[in-house]
Amino acid sequence: MVTRILPAVADADAARSLTALLSQLPDSEPAPPAGDSTTLLNTLAALAAESVGDLPEVVLVHERVGPLPALELIREVALRFPAVGVVLVTTDTTPGLYSAAMDAGARGVVGLPLSYDELVTRVGAAAQWAAGVRRHLATGPDTPGGPGGTVVAVTGAKGGVGTTVLAVQLALAARASGRTTALADLDLQAGDVASYLDVQFRRSVADLAGIRDLSPRVLQDAVFTHSTGLSLLLAPAEGERAEEVDDRAARQITNVLRARHEVVVVDCGTHLTGANAAAIELADIALLVTTPDVVAVRAAKRMIRLWDRLQIRKAEETRTVVNRHSRGAEIQPQLIERIVRTPVARGVVPANFKELQAAVDSGRMQDLDSRGAVRQAMWGLAGELGLVKGAEAGTGGRGRGAGQHADRGSVGLRRRRGGVGKRL
Repeated sequence: MVTRILPAVADADAARSLTALLSQLPDSEPAPPAGDSTTLLNTLAALAAESVGDLPEVVLVHERVGPLPALELIREVALRFPAVGVVLVTTDTTPGLYSAAMDAGARGVVGLPLSYDELVTRVGAAAQWAAGVRRHLATGPDTPGGPGGTVVAVTGAKGGVGTTVLAVQLALAARASGRTTALADLDLQAGDVASYLDVQFRRSVADLAGIRDLSPRVLQDAVFTHSTGLSLLLAPAEGERAEEVDDRAARQITNVLRARHEVVVVDCGTHLTGANAAAIELADIALLVTTPDVVAVRAAKRMIRLWDRLQIRKAEETRTVVNRHSRGAEIQPQLIERIVRTPVARGVVPANFKELQAAVDSGRMQDLDSRGAVRQAMWGLAGELGLVKGAEAGTGGRGRGAGQHADRGSVGLRRRRGGVGKRL
């Protein structure tokens, strides 16, 4: 059997040395190295989208891969792609590092400088383990294979732009179309998902923070099953407990939710923390919500620049959603796209708080009028993002229609936007 090997190494010299040695291994097929952790995860996700069988049997993670630390990257690969054997390549071969690598999910450790015999042994053992897992997955239909469901991170450019309302409605749209859906509130100090869905539940995401090996059963104890069928993982009622949820916990929680649901919507709030930064980085779809006013658009621009500086998310990998849009506003989606420098969703959400007020005040966002323009636009956006299936996807046309109106309504923008453009 040919063993497919995907190395992940940032240093060019180390990559050449590793590739040269891998090419000498018997019955092996090394792939071009992934230069960073993001490239590695994206490559594996693309392969797994076809089938588990398209994944490489072995992934070699060099200790200097970056920007994600090597052990965190190993944990990420092991959680998202359980049919891949991961081997750490490192100069530190002490028992402590070996133990930490095994805890993270590695199937072996290879010391630097590289030894042909050791590499053959470790790669062979990891490949055999991967083959055994794949045989098990082939006979166990309930065991999740590949990357699991779609994770959508919803972040607000600033407070009050409608982040949580959009996150809730996207999750409701996905669930109504028949997809198993989880809604996680990672706005850890001020999360309002529970209030919008009239939920009182003592367990929260903070109760999972200290658990190193999070099993689906443990997760289920902290998840509230809503009457709509949504699986809710709520923010802690005590804001000070936000500090308990770090990026490691957020990664683990997001990946376990992903493994059990077809769609996972994460409300990341408006303040960047280690936890929601991890969710934004992991997400298949990252949405940045803004309103068409100078202050919010400036905030959106700052947020995108911050994500780029911290290597959390690139602008082109983020989609801006315009909420409370009106055709007569000076700031139209085309201008926002030029200022923020991200793609803007075709479906915009119209300004109509009267339509929302009763559902917000009663804490029953699931009762939002299906004939209303706001819900139609938000559910249409869910269709645009591919979160719904079957007949429900038809509402996507209405959302796109709103976007088309925005295009026509902005004809006068070129004549009027001079002053606003300068302020932005």
